[in-house]
Amino acid sequence: MSILYRLLADFVVILHFAYVMSVVLGLVAILMGRLFHWQWVRNRWFRGMHLAMIVIVVLESWAGLTCPLTTWENQLRSLAGQSTHKGAFIADFVHELMFFDAEPWVFTLCYSLFGAAVVGSLFLVPPRWRLKDE
Repeated sequence: MSILYRLLADFVVILHFAYVMSVVLGLVAILMGRLFHWQWVRNRWFRGMHLAMIVIVVLESWAGLTCPLTTWENQLRSLAGQSTHKGAFIADFVHELMFFDAEPWVFTLCYSLFGAAVVGSLFLVPPRWRLKDE
């Protein structure tokens, strides 16, 4: 059963990384979309989800909450009999990319600045809030 928990924990790490990359690459795509006139980066659903994703991270950080994905991974690792933050090669590599040692305020500042950049992108590359035929 411990192998199942280890695999689930590794899956959570990959899911967590996908979330982070969606937020980061989403902003990159929005800015590139302005440069290359990509209309899809103005999609209201894409922009709303992108904004919501970073707002969740910023609010968790301001509230001093640990990300639920981190908590879930740690619980699964504990059930697998592993120390936290150690998994299969890929999961461990992904984990090391996302997490490093710093004071909590550093993360809060980084998340807040990135959130401000996402909000700024709403003005720099405004989304289409209305459909063209409305």
